[in-house]
Parts: sequence; structure tokens; C-alpha cells
Amino acid sequence: MTDAILPLIAGNWKMNGLKAAAGEFEAMLAGAPAVAAKADLLVCPPTTLIAAFADMARNTAVKVGAQDCHPKPSGAHTGDISAEMLADAGAAAIIVGHSERRADHGESDLLVRQKAEAVWRAGLKAIVCIGESEEQRNAGQTLEILRGQLHLSLPDSSTSDNLVVAYEPIWAIGTGRTPTAADVEQIHRFIRDFLTERFKGEGAEMRILYGGSVKPSNAAELMAVANVNGALVGGASLKAADFLAIAQGCP
Repeated sequence: MTDAILPLIAGNWKMNGLKAAAGEFEAMLAGAPAVAAKADLLVCPPTTLIAAFADMARNTAVKVGAQDCHPKPSGAHTGDISAEMLADAGAAAIIVGHSERRADHGESDLLVRQKAEAVWRAGLKAIVCIGESEEQRNAGQTLEILRGQLHLSLPDSSTSDNLVVAYEPIWAIGTGRTPTAADVEQIHRFIRDFLTERFKGEGAEMRILYGGSVKPSNAAELMAVANVNGALVGGASLKAADFLAIAQGCP
């Protein structure tokens, strides 16, 4: 990574947030200038709030994203939303392949790849998630699992402009447990080496986010780890004070 590329702090609100949550988002917008020199900020609320939040965030340091999309641009897919629709609502990026989508909806690496390509088709940035379960970790399969996900989930045309990789150990999401800084450094180095080998110079410049129980109390330690270029934040991104404090923890 070059020093010119800022870390990215991305908030994944998951299935949380009604219209009343606009107050917290307003507080994020108000506090963003104080951390804008340290990190880029992205908030991914539920789809029902994207358009309203995007309007609020216009001409601010905060971008708004989405949490998933359908691989097709339109069609007879009841209940689904295309990347083009999300772009039309004001989204700048879309998370794809989150472990909760993979687990709850049986999403395969191939489908994640198709969704990433759909995100690009709509002119947006894809945040592709990878991560191992506790069973896989305990079996010593972490690097094997990550290698397979990186190989199959990332399209060949990935660049540092259109792709962000987010590593989320599934066993750490929402549990309050986090790997040690040494564990995170080892895994992010593995991911960086894979990206650089496959995508050459572009792979060296891609942001690799850490996710999994990131909070203000551990953000500075995690953000100081080599090849950690930001965070994908879950529960702590629902509160402006916590979200901004995590961004403040960037070097």
C-alpha cells in the first residue's frame, strides 16, 4: 500500500435501522470532518434507508453503500434488488459475500464473483468478504479456506479501484472475540501475497479490511497491523461516537 491511499472504515448496519436512525447518521456526518484526514468513511444501512442517507451525505466526507445485490440488472426476481437500482438510490459501494449471506442464503464463491461483477457493471466499488468458521480454524484450515475464497470469489478484472477485500473470521463476528494482532498480521500478509501474485501491482494497492468485533477499544491496535487498510465494522457502526472513534484509531 502507498501512503497516499487512506484506510477505509466501512459500517455494515446489517438488518438494523429505521427512519429514526437518521439522527445517528447526522451525527456521523457532523463528526466526519474531524477524521477525514485519517480514513475514508462508508456507511451501509439497510436498503430502505440508502436513498435518504445518500441525500443527507451529498457533499460530505461520508459515502453510502449497500449490503448485497442480485447479479442480474433487472428481471423477474421478486424481492431482489440490482446493483443498478442501488446505484440509482445513491450507493457508492456494495458489500458482497458476507459470511451471513453465505451461511443464511447458501451463497457460493461463484455467486459472489457474479455479484462483484454486477457491482462493477453499475459503476460501483465491490467489497468482497472472506473468512473461516471456528471449526475450520480449529482444524488448521484457515489459509486453505481463504485461498479458495480469494481464488473463486474475486473476478480476474479486479483492481485497486473497483475492489476491496474484507477479512472477517466468522467466529469473531458479533462475539466480542478477536484474533491476536499477530494472527491478523499473518493472515493479512497471506491475503496481500495472494493478491499481489494474482493481480501484480494492483494487488499490492488493494485495501484489505479487517472485520469481526472491531470496536473503539481495539481499533488502534488492529489498524496499526501491517496490511490492515481499514475495518468492516458491524455493531459498533450503529452509534456515531463508536464509528468515529474507530476511524480516529487509524494511524
